Amino acid sequence: MDRKNAWTTYNKKQLTELDKVCKDYLKFLDAGKTERECVKEIVKTAKKYGYISLEDVIKDKKNLKAGDKVFSVCMDKTVALFNIGTKKLEKGMNILGAHIDSPRMDVKQNPLYENGDFAYLDTHYYGGIKKYQWVTLPLAIHGVVVKKDGTVIDIAIGDKKDDPVFCVTDLLIHLAGEQMEKKANKVIEGENLDILFASKPLKDKDKDAVKEGVLKILSEEYGIEEEDFISAELEIVPAGAAREAGIDRSMIMAYGQDDRVCAYTSLMAMLQVDAKEKTTCCLLTDKEEIGSVGATGMRSRFFENSVAEIMNAMGCFSDISLRRCLANSSMLSSDVNAAYDPLFASAFDKNNASYFGRGMVFSKFTGSRGKSGSNDANAEYLARIRKMMDDANVCYQTAELGKVDVGGGGTIAYILSLYGMEVIDCGVAVLNMHAPWEVTSKADIYETLKGYKVFLREA
Repeated sequence: MDRKNAWTTYNKKQLTELDKVCKDYLKFLDAGKTERECVKEIVKTAKKYGYISLEDVIKDKKNLKAGDKVFSVCMDKTVALFNIGTKKLEKGMNILGAHIDSPRMDVKQNPLYENGDFAYLDTHYYGGIKKYQWVTLPLAIHGVVVKKDGTVIDIAIGDKKDDPVFCVTDLLIHLAGEQMEKKANKVIEGENLDILFASKPLKDKDKDAVKEGVLKILSEEYGIEEEDFISAELEIVPAGAAREAGIDRSMIMAYGQDDRVCAYTSLMAMLQVDAKEKTTCCLLTDKEEIGSVGATGMRSRFFENSVAEIMNAMGCFSDISLRRCLANSSMLSSDVNAAYDPLFASAFDKNNASYFGRGMVFSKFTGSRGKSGSNDANAEYLARIRKMMDDANVCYQTAELGKVDVGGGGTIAYILSLYGMEVIDCGVAVLNMHAPWEVTSKADIYETLKGYKVFLREA
């Protein structure tokens, strides 16, 4: 079944809309290179659309009713938005769920050291990466340092025009004979992904003079002491802005599009569609890249607790009502799929791969090899989704993540499915997935936003 290329269907008005969506998306990517920055940007945008904090609702003992819009934040890294409809919550919600964390390197708690007249920051990589892709690139540092008195210092170095940048060094080709014989997963070891941080020694210091110079700068410019690294969350990400790609400007190249491309389109669909009967929800989570663990991951009770608090503020909470609400809900697990790459064709089943420009991607199941770790959506739900998208003229395709025995992957879908709700994976095709710079099609972004809107209105 060949799917048509969405670019061939657009009129002038649609191309104008597509361009606007993608320009705004580029701004979102630049504003949110970490999950904390994403949450801050999401909350700021949601407030413009009339959303209020669920925490304030609870604190002020306010009552919620149909038409109200609330958001809830967990530890500044996960956020859920709810637009309350007229139907009882027991009848379920229409949910869009994506993740806002991305592969990167994290600074360790005791990171700063000197060696060979260089100062380094020791790191621990986060998520699935090809380590060799992260060397010799300009890198930026984003995150927070929290002092013992509770003061939070925001850090963002490397993305402004006049900022310095950082890098991980690599061995010159002239001396790399032994290195070039190693397997790709051993060419660069995880413990060697240390950030080149400084090289100028502090005068009148005999020992660790470069490190002492760094500590002087951190103290004077940021009010940070070495021990403050213990309570810091500093992420190493590629330096540089999201850009249009291709001579025809048909693509976007940027860091973190897995899964911020689905997070952004989910968010904008949520903000632009007013709930009528069913309550709508947009859930944007942390920690998906390492198994959705921890207090801010999908496996935590944050989402369930937020729904319980909303039901309580509406005067309809009970344990059985909460269970019915979750079981009767429908969800799109909004996550990316691997785009077919002709240069690596052997990894894909061409008839069951996602292609650039052919619209949003539905994956009935993900998982690895024998569907291990997969959510497998039922046929009835997929039929409903097909009808919705076809009736609304949304371009879509279906795909698996590579050939059966080549690999695979998972999303947050299986976690939500544990409540008994209907869930299917759906999102945007991505080239260079998990690399420092990923590529997406503007047409797919536009079609995915359209599809998410249809789902929220019609599911």
